[in-house]
Amino acid sequence: MAVDRRQLIVEAATKSFSLFGFKATTMEQVAKIANVGKGTIYTFFKTKEELFDEITNSLIKEMKLAAEESIDESKSFQDNVHRALYRILEFRLEHQLTIKLFQEGREMRTPAVMEVIERIEKAILNFIKDKIKLAIEKDEIQPCDPELTAFVMIKMYIALIFDWEKNHQPLTKEMIAKTLEQHIFQGLSK
Repeated sequence: MAVDRRQLIVEAATKSFSLFGFKATTMEQVAKIANVGKGTIYTFFKTKEELFDEITNSLIKEMKLAAEESIDESKSFQDNVHRALYRILEFRLEHQLTIKLFQEGREMRTPAVMEVIERIEKAILNFIKDKIKLAIEKDEIQPCDPELTAFVMIKMYIALIFDWEKNHQPLTKEMIAKTLEQHIFQGLSK
């Protein structure tokens, strides 16, 4: 069976970025983890940034897929937005690469990492924005600015999960859903 060297390199780089972050990962490390020569990496990827870009594109696709899989067409728009947002944030907390990226972004403000964090956040925003547009088209919610509404929902969700916990007991999934219901969805309801 032929070894897919490109896939080996991507997996090795994902491991290295997850353990050491973007800034500390070198092509030498990736080559060592993948058990290939450094030159082999350059036959597939011209730079570390190009390799990082490949990995983050896959990560964003996986995150969107996880959010899509959490949606249940028999549920209301509110339930599905809650399910999707919760799943996206769970995904971020479950994947070592996203944990390391957000940590490196906070601590070191590495430009390539900040750009990826921005892409991840934009992908989440666009995903929720599309769900809002669909809900408006289906006449499930009042007309609103989908992008602004998605932004507010996401920021509120993040605040309820991460910021609230800094000084309070963590909220349950149900409490977060109830808070979103009270503060956002009742205002959008028909």
